[in-house]
Formats: sequence, structure tokens, C-alpha cells
Amino acid sequence: MLDLRGHFSRFLGADPARLHFAAHSHHPWPDVTREAQLRAWDEAARLQDGKWEEVLGPLLADCRAKVARQLGLPDPATLVFAPNTHEFVVRILSSLPAHRPPRALTTDAEFHSLTRQLARLEEEGLVQVTRVATEPHGNCLDRLVQAARQGFDLVWVSEVFFSSGFVLEGLEALAEAAGEAVLVLDGYHAFMARPVNLSRLAGRAFYTAGGYKYAMAGEGCCFLHCPPGWLPRPRATGWYAAFGALAGPQGEVGYAGDGWRFMGATFDPSGLYRLDAALGWFEAQGLTTAMVRDHAHALQARFATGLDGTGLDPARLVVPLDEPRRGNFLTFELPDAEAWQARLAAAHIVTDRRATRLRFGFGLCQSAAEVDGVLERLRNLQR
Repeated sequence: MLDLRGHFSRFLGADPARLHFAAHSHHPWPDVTREAQLRAWDEAARLQDGKWEEVLGPLLADCRAKVARQLGLPDPATLVFAPNTHEFVVRILSSLPAHRPPRALTTDAEFHSLTRQLARLEEEGLVQVTRVATEPHGNCLDRLVQAARQGFDLVWVSEVFFSSGFVLEGLEALAEAAGEAVLVLDGYHAFMARPVNLSRLAGRAFYTAGGYKYAMAGEGCCFLHCPPGWLPRPRATGWYAAFGALAGPQGEVGYAGDGWRFMGATFDPSGLYRLDAALGWFEAQGLTTAMVRDHAHALQARFATGLDGTGLDPARLVVPLDEPRRGNFLTFELPDAEAWQARLAAAHIVTDRRATRLRFGFGLCQSAAEVDGVLERLRNLQR
């Protein structure tokens, strides 16, 4: 196990009694991100209008390069940034056929922005959605592959399901089965939590994630990898997307040829400063995402084996501890999950919940001491 708590002193010291076990939801930020936030302010004051040459030049290039290294992407220029992933949802949906309702294949465990947007469009008959159940997890990929062969315009699926923590492996098979469909992979629970190598899918699949969770950079710095040639002219488009537009018929709205074609408009750049700092810190420490996963899984094992007398039963885990295809959080199926979360909050233990599923997240900001501390408080709740 690692002990990097000293690098998170600002977040951990803000409330020393708090035991934060929602690292999969809102990860504490390393101290270097505070310095980056101040740098964003200071450069805005120093450069004023000229700050955009810095933000859209060296800063964006640094962020692109660091994200590309983590994902095994051959060309950082395929990456584009936005304040949230919903912007990418809208732009991708705006690129689909307009003369008929496009057909979308997804699962019943996708992130809320996508599920809400698709459901709203369904109400108007503007999209036809097929949803594959993620459980049982063991044959989820096989069922997705079988469904994808039926022919769709869009296939959108998570790499790690937020509702359970199950990891969907073998996505190359889905890419092959998807045919001409646009393939989008939601990597928000995988990016910086476990090794991700997109080198074999870089020319085929869109991939989106951001800084809010395991990248430790907070809000406002989401990204999309845009495979070359796919969806060259989204209808929902911001004026930044014209930067670098060199081709196209006279009078036609121009687009950049790389990831910039999915750019929006003016945004708060402070998230990019924090992301650049967090990823730079990660590299400077000699860390790898394999180390992050191993650390989280070691903490999970310590937690699960110490649950006697806490009232939580490892048999209630949606993805059991002996399943190697699991993310960096543990999910308990509990009929009284809401009451559990309230009791934990009263004991200064931060978790999060989705309906009857209580989730405990593990990350770099924790050590064995935090796991032992939460177990002790859990036992005290039973006394």
C-alpha cells in the first residue's frame, strides 16, 4: 500500500475528523492543485485578454500530452476539453442522422447526463434506444456484442459501471460488432483508476472522462478523444471549433480537422490548470495507474476482511472481492442503504448511494489507517 496523505494536506486537514470514502465520486485534490488555481487567477490578472494564448496554447498542449500518455493515444491532438461531459453528449447526438430517429444502443447503468438526455429525446420520438441490462455482469459484453450486430447509429457504454464497479473488458470485440456505428466509451470510472490503453481503439472509438474523480483535479476539465474522420461536423458547435479550420466548401461552416472540431465556446479555464498540475504531480511521483488500482484493491481487501461486527456483510457486495474485473469502489446492495448512508454521515464517514446501493470508494488519498478508522467507527455504530 501507498501513503501519500501528506500530498493531500489541504483537503484532509480541512476536516480532520472526516473519513472520506467517496473517492470514486469526488476525489480529494492534491495540494499542487491549489497552487494551480492561484496561478490561473494570477495569469488572468497579468495577461488579461492575452491569457487565452496561454490557455489554448501551452496549457492545453500540456494537458493533451499528459492525458494522451495515460490513455496510450498516439496523437494528443485528438483530445478536446469541455467543462462537463454533457457538452460532449449533446455534440455527439447532434452529429447523428437528422432525417430519421437515430438508433442508439447503451446499457441500464450509464451516467445520468446520458440517460436523462436520451430519455427526454425518446419522449419526443427523436431517438430509438435499446438498453442492455448490465447484470449478470459475466456475460454483459457478450450480450452487448450480440445486440450491436443488429445495426445502430450510436453505441455508448461505460468501461466501469458506476452502479456496481464492474469492469467491462474486451471492448475491441464490441468495436468490431458495432460496424459503422459511432462508438463512445465512458471512461470516467476508469481514467486514472486503472490502466487504460486505447492504442488499438484510437482510430475507432470516442472516449470521454474528466478530472472530477480519480484524476483529482475537480470540476470543469472533462475531455473527449475524437477518432480521426468520425463525425467531422457536429451540428451543436461552439465558435472555438472553427480554430484551425482550413478546408471545406466556400460559405460552409468550417471545422478544425482534429479534436478541436468538438470544441465549444468560452469557458472557465481554471480546471485545466488544476488538471495539468494533478497529472504532473502524478508523473513526478513515479506513479502509474496500475499502482493506483493495486493500492485501491489492497485497501478494499483490508476493508472487506475487517467487516465482522460492523453490520455490513461482504456477501452483499454487487461485485465480489474475488472478481478481478472490479473498479476502485465497492458497492453493497442494501434495502436500507439510505439509512446506512445517514448513519455513516453522522459518524463523519463520507460515502455515496445510488438507490439501494451504498458505495465505498478507495484512492490515493487513503492509507491503511483510514480503512482501520472507518472499520472502528462502523463497529461503534453497532454498539
